[in-house]
Amino acid sequence: KIRNNMMKLATYAALVGSAAAFAPAQTGRTVTSVSETKADLEALAAKANPVVKFFDPLNLAEASFWGTSNEATIGFLRESEVKHGRVAMFAFVGYIVHANGITWPWPMTLSGEPFPQVSNAPEAWDAIPEAAKWQIMLFVGFLEAWRESRSGTHYMKGGKIGYFPPFDAKYIPGGALNLYNPFPRKDIAVMTDEQKEKRLVAEINNGRLAMLGIFGFISEGAAEGSVPALKGVISHYDGDVMAPFANSIFPALPGLN
Repeated sequence: KIRNNMMKLATYAALVGSAAAFAPAQTGRTVTSVSETKADLEALAAKANPVVKFFDPLNLAEASFWGTSNEATIGFLRESEVKHGRVAMFAFVGYIVHANGITWPWPMTLSGEPFPQVSNAPEAWDAIPEAAKWQIMLFVGFLEAWRESRSGTHYMKGGKIGYFPPFDAKYIPGGALNLYNPFPRKDIAVMTDEQKEKRLVAEINNGRLAMLGIFGFISEGAAEGSVPALKGVISHYDGDVMAPFANSIFPALPGLN
């Protein structure tokens, strides 16, 4: 039953996204470090989706945020897309895991409290202690700070888009698994620039599809029937998906509790 539910969730969620996201990546000139101009974005868009190609209805490719240059703004937007895509891929898989009642076999807390058995991911988030939520948020904050401070040239100044620096045992006692190639594989370590470019395009496409998929899950759970393909597959969620904490983290400001 669990396997069937997982297959249904994955299949239906895929219908929410665009089939074009699976378009095969074309190889061409290497753009693995950064795409800083609108022309670079147009070239990347053609590789990511040969059907739609470049699509920028808000004209963000010509914007300049916070008084920076257009090139810096494009670097920020590209980094943001890759980062949000990675988070969405984790969220998509996590939603399927929680919806099928799959948890770790050990206790969730030091007091022996077990992991919650729920029918969807938002319910699992509501069921864990506030301290656990803060641990997750602080860990994500650490990852963000590590990326920003240890990546060399910043992505808004020509640095590599999507790059995450390896963990340094000097700062992390005992070392840690790196997010990229955590169990070192020689075939990954010796990839050519063309192979890296193809994988980067595939990651962008998968991230875009995952963003559509997770929003499809959340929308159907909050408003039944809002995603017809998921009707009857995603259980209803009675909480507020836009309120991740039981109490506002800004209690001094009125209207936020």
